[in-house]
Amino acid sequence: MPTEILMPALSPTMEEGTLAKWLVNEGDTVQSGDLLAEIETDKATMEFEAVDEGVIGKIMIPSGTENVAVNTVIAVLLEDGESASDITAPSKSAAPSPQTNAAIETAPIAAPQPTAVAPAKTGNRIFATPLARRIAADKGVDLTQITGSGPRGRIIKVDVESATASAPASVAVSGAAPVALAQTPDAATVARMYEGREYDEIALDGMRKIIAARLTEAKQTVPHFYLRRDIQLDALLAFRSQLNKQLAHRDVKLSVNDFIIKACALALQQVPDANAVWAGDRVLKMKASDVAVAVAIEGGLFTPVLQDSEIKTLSSLSTEMKDLATRARNRKLAPHEYQGGSFAISNLGMMGIDNFDAVINPPHGAILAVGAGKKKPVVDDNGDLSVATVMSVTLSVDHRVIDGALGAELLNAIVQNLENPMAMLA
Repeated sequence: MPTEILMPALSPTMEEGTLAKWLVNEGDTVQSGDLLAEIETDKATMEFEAVDEGVIGKIMIPSGTENVAVNTVIAVLLEDGESASDITAPSKSAAPSPQTNAAIETAPIAAPQPTAVAPAKTGNRIFATPLARRIAADKGVDLTQITGSGPRGRIIKVDVESATASAPASVAVSGAAPVALAQTPDAATVARMYEGREYDEIALDGMRKIIAARLTEAKQTVPHFYLRRDIQLDALLAFRSQLNKQLAHRDVKLSVNDFIIKACALALQQVPDANAVWAGDRVLKMKASDVAVAVAIEGGLFTPVLQDSEIKTLSSLSTEMKDLATRARNRKLAPHEYQGGSFAISNLGMMGIDNFDAVINPPHGAILAVGAGKKKPVVDDNGDLSVATVMSVTLSVDHRVIDGALGAELLNAIVQNLENPMAMLA
């Protein structure tokens, strides 16, 4: 019988996507591994490959269709001896299977913004995905007040997260009546404030919407606290120069950021209680040091993860980081390459920023914000005044995972590793 080709889930949290472009036509013969279509998510565009061979009997979802739910039948594949007359109406709730899904690879195409429509209701019933209902129940969100952006107005995860990010909260003060916090004004209200002024309106794409929702939620729900230190870099810079001369014949050039990654990875092993993530009702204490590094791209950012960083050499970390950063900027990272990790690094020092506070990316326990290294006057151990290259860092910490003293211990370990770089190779 004809084989249904389903909309694939390209990441663990994907509920829908845009079928950007078909690469085949009805009547085309395809082999296993042939590219069938390009499918857009909030992060990237994936090329969808055929698993089975056969003839494309019918394309059910045309190119350019947005908000296609995962497991929707998007095409039908005919085997030998079958014809278009054998195609029946697609099942309404197809289950994923190895025969109907496909392998994926990333390609550098940006995802468009889904169009929100009124939520579909039948009587008192509201259509929402199970994940959206669970998040709404956990956060006490009224689904009747949410506009769904999924197929036929179905409420999906991002709708609930956006609602929780912008919903007014209340706090009780000294037994008084709760005071409502100010709510972010909607687009129409803001537009009225700027009537008569010239501006360009930029629609949010999928990535920007996800960043806005998740980081707003992070600042509202994660109890951040901040630890700051100055780090003297002269020993590291001299050691780096020496290593780069020795590695020149291998075409390897270490950056200060490579040393920072290694220092953080080792510090997480030296202070293992800080190598942890928040998991809702528990803390997961990680064994390996999987360090995420923020990479700016056009329209947003990725945080590719360098797994097992504590056991990798500086040269291998450098090579891997360059590869991940290049593919991140081209939106060619696979989901498993930017998900996970317990700790993150955001380095704006290369852009001349002295210091800043970074927002924790849940479920990470902490993130290190790195500023620029600059020549400054310092007082040495003998009480003499001298000049040193000093870098300011700020550790943003989730207090649910790491307490103040433990955070200070972790930051001290990072500082010691960077100020004594040769010890990192021992």
